[in-house]
Amino acid sequence: MIYIYNDYGGTHTTSLAAAYHLKLLPQSDVKLTTEQILNVPYFNKLDHEDFGKLIFHGIDEDGNPVYTIGRKRNKLVVPALKEMILLLQDKFQFQEKIIFSNTSPTVPITMSIGGFFSRGLKIDMIGIPFLVKGAKQCCDNIFRLVQNTREIGKSGFQENVMILENKIFKS
Repeated sequence: MIYIYNDYGGTHTTSLAAAYHLKLLPQSDVKLTTEQILNVPYFNKLDHEDFGKLIFHGIDEDGNPVYTIGRKRNKLVVPALKEMILLLQDKFQFQEKIIFSNTSPTVPITMSIGGFFSRGLKIDMIGIPFLVKGAKQCCDNIFRLVQNTREIGKSGFQENVMILENKIFKS
């Protein structure tokens, strides 16, 4: 099983999701602290040249790799990756199951504003406080999204590649 969390930039909600998945953050409904948020690997660290790259975050306790990807506005990236994976699975006869889990529905407006200032305009002094506030607002939804993604992964779904849009976790 391979887990790939995806969203617009691949550095905020996806990094939080990967950290929850890998149990780097407390597994509860408790709001995260500013320090916990800013210490999440890759949180607010990726730039334009990182869009479209699979970023490896670690191996979970079940031996499954966890990745993130920033897809920008292009909603065709994940379906194209799915088609490529299915083609390779067919040609080379491997059956690794892969879940793409979209974290975009969890993004509150404060996080979007923070990302624009911090990553887009390089004004961290304005962007980071918005990002932290947004992360605190959506950490509950991200935690539940990760729980759901893991449950689906453990359920033995029939498809080799699954795309979860996660609209039920909208902030």
